[in-house]
Amino acid sequence: MKTALKILIPLAVLVVGVGAMALMILNKPKVKPEPREAPVPMVRVVRVEPQSHQFKVHTQGSVLPRTDIKLVSEVPGKVTAVSRSFAAGGFFNEGEVIVQLDQRDYELALTRAKAALAEAQVRVQREQAEAEVAKEEWKSLGKGQANPLLLREPQLAEAYAAIEFAKANVSAAELDLERTKIKAPFDGRVWTKNVDVGQYLARGEAVARIYAVDYAEIRLPIALDELAYLNLPHTSANGLAGMNGPTVILRARFGNKTHEWTGRVVRTEGEIDPRTRMLNVVARVVDPYGRETKAGEQPLAVGLFVDAEISGTSAEEVFIVPRAAIRGRDEIKLVDQENRLRLRRVEITRIEKENVIITDGLKPGELACISPLDTPVDGMLVRVSENQATQK
Repeated sequence: MKTALKILIPLAVLVVGVGAMALMILNKPKVKPEPREAPVPMVRVVRVEPQSHQFKVHTQGSVLPRTDIKLVSEVPGKVTAVSRSFAAGGFFNEGEVIVQLDQRDYELALTRAKAALAEAQVRVQREQAEAEVAKEEWKSLGKGQANPLLLREPQLAEAYAAIEFAKANVSAAELDLERTKIKAPFDGRVWTKNVDVGQYLARGEAVARIYAVDYAEIRLPIALDELAYLNLPHTSANGLAGMNGPTVILRARFGNKTHEWTGRVVRTEGEIDPRTRMLNVVARVVDPYGRETKAGEQPLAVGLFVDAEISGTSAEEVFIVPRAAIRGRDEIKLVDQENRLRLRRVEITRIEKENVIITDGLKPGELACISPLDTPVDGMLVRVSENQATQK
């Protein structure tokens, strides 16, 4: 009996539990399925209006001197003095004596040349007197045509030639004496210094490497497809283009500050670089060291690497849209009056760093969507942000 109870009681509990569960399942409330509504994305928009726009072409380059030469000695001699500015980085003016050579040998040579000239002049006077005497004697004693040799005409011509030779020697000695003063051919700066006081220089030996500072030049490579946006100067028959090219703004950072210089494109180089397939244009900045007009400002030093912004041509009645509004290559995201997204193809004339220039496909006052969308679908419903910007 006890064994039967041990078996029947658990079975009874199990049956009651199953029945209770079945009753609960049968009496549970029915769930009515409701359609799921997709969230409407919120987007930011800009209002587009036609406006004029000046294209900018960005490039980079290094600052180069206008002229870079080796200053050489035209006569041999010992260096006796140098200019106080004759040091690497020193500035000098046109005509300033940079290096002085020993003049004593050349002064002696000039004295000898002048003495020889005086002797030649005395010889001419003597020959002139003797020629006059010969003429008078022939008139008194001679008959017929006199021999030029008897009239001392060849001797007189030789004396005159000796004078010209002596004058040339004097000029050469004066020129050599002047060349002992090695002068600056232009306003410039010393790049490297090669000699100092006490050193002997041979003819043609380099004294220093110098460069001009009246203006600096910057070679700027331009991609071929960017040339359409520039009005570049054409080189004239005399090889010069002048200062009528587009304006260039140069920028470089020194520490935490950005400095700017203004110049102009003055010419283009003669060929397209075969390696980069770019055309180099040359920009010029006048007085890069501020010696005349901009004292105290940061100089545009030779060798400095700069970013350049070249002012290009202008376009009228174009739409300037942020790049975020463009989908793919030529499709723009718009929001219509019913707050629905519209995808439309437009004609893009140029893609810049932050904006896209559109010439056709938009109407004034339309709203361009600049918010990123994962899967934009034409006609989808969107919510426009209340703090929408207006394109200026």
